Amino acid sequence: MASGVKPRVKVPKKAAAGEAVTIKTLISHKMESGQRKDKEGNAIPRSIINRFTCEFNGTMVIDVTMEPAISTNPYMEFEATVPEAGDFKFTWYDDDGSVYDTSKSIKMA
Repeated sequence: MASGVKPRVKVPKKAAAGEAVTIKTLISHKMESGQRKDKEGNAIPRSIINRFTCEFNGTMVIDVTMEPAISTNPYMEFEATVPEAGDFKFTWYDDDGSVYDTSKSIKMA
């Protein structure tokens, strides 16, 4: 597991049924390519976020495969239609097998 990884998500607190809301996510992650070496000359293991998913009440909203050229601290912004009050679950998958997740609730206005 990479150290210092912190997912951050911004979801509106309320929305009307059927409204499209803007969701912003950022995960603090170094995105190590596996090509650099440490002070002793050993290769630093690759650790890259390779997939991001968002679900709303168990239904997939977005599923993104990220390639090795993705930047450090990947930022995602997208819209989702909210049919009802519920919970968004955000998950990031790392090459090293680590999984980082967080969730946010939204209420009906």
